[in-house]
Amino acid sequence: MALRCGFADLGFARLDTDRQKRRGYSEAVYCPGKAPLHLKHIVGGLCAHKQDILLTKLDRETFEWLKQYFPALCYNELARLGYCVLKAKKVSKGFVLVITAGTADIPIAEEAAVTLEVMGNRVKKLYDVGVAGVHRLMQDISLIKKARCIIVVAGMEGALASLVSGLSKCPVVAVPTSVGYGASFAGLSALLTMLNSCSAGVGTVNIDNGFGAGYLASLMNR
Repeated sequence: MALRCGFADLGFARLDTDRQKRRGYSEAVYCPGKAPLHLKHIVGGLCAHKQDILLTKLDRETFEWLKQYFPALCYNELARLGYCVLKAKKVSKGFVLVITAGTADIPIAEEAAVTLEVMGNRVKKLYDVGVAGVHRLMQDISLIKKARCIIVVAGMEGALASLVSGLSKCPVVAVPTSVGYGASFAGLSALLTMLNSCSAGVGTVNIDNGFGAGYLASLMNR
């Protein structure tokens, strides 16, 4: 492993060892498409440079294999996240509220929530409060009003993000999910709805990108 200015060269990958100083958090690793042996070397390189570990879209089998070499590695199966925090972060004063339209959206919401937590954020959750039964959302309006940032995770038509934004004073990060029937086009319908929100203050990340939402909300919260 060759150490260069701000990165470590593994030959097949260049680890951004400067990112924690530059952005406030270590480089995260997207796992699909990477060979397990490459992941092992990447995690080992990050550990050698005292970087926190966050492995996104990680399957259970690969996690179990990696844990043989990195016993401190933890796993959230619902979120499909592997993580290891070397030093506890200072916990934020404000909190990020993570909301889902339905229970099928929870895995992506958990990806956002775990990302927020390992980055040192307080997190509160409000699940299964979609527009088909909006009275469920109104029961917890106080949480919406107190949050410093809100993540709204929704599939189907994705209308919940606009509704929540209209009730809150903070930024809303909208996360479309691939939950839905044929004409939802694997999340494209929800994505377009969120991009076309008539409520100011809504920013939209890509389909099923819970990690991206959590990272962005963490920056906002801090």
